[in-house]
Amino acid sequence: MNANFELVRDPKTTIIDVRSEGEFMMGHVEGSINIPLDTVPDRVEEFKTMEKPIVFCCASGNRSGQATRFLLAQGVTDIYNGGGWGDVKLMRM
Repeated sequence: MNANFELVRDPKTTIIDVRSEGEFMMGHVEGSINIPLDTVPDRVEEFKTMEKPIVFCCASGNRSGQATRFLLAQGVTDIYNGGGWGDVKLMRM
């Protein structure tokens, strides 16, 4: 599922950036949480208990799409692919 403008703008929405720590440090959405894609499978239970909705972002939307699809298959609900972090940042402003 793809995120929409209203969802990203909602202050209750948790933004998770699945890029590497190095990529995240070069720029990210203010208030976002960095959880690299390769660590997502080890944190499924954590995602289930996080404040929802959750919007994932990355560089282009590919990795955030992978995270979204994987977690949906694990039963995590109310999660969305926000696409590239730059687009999410613009929507969040």
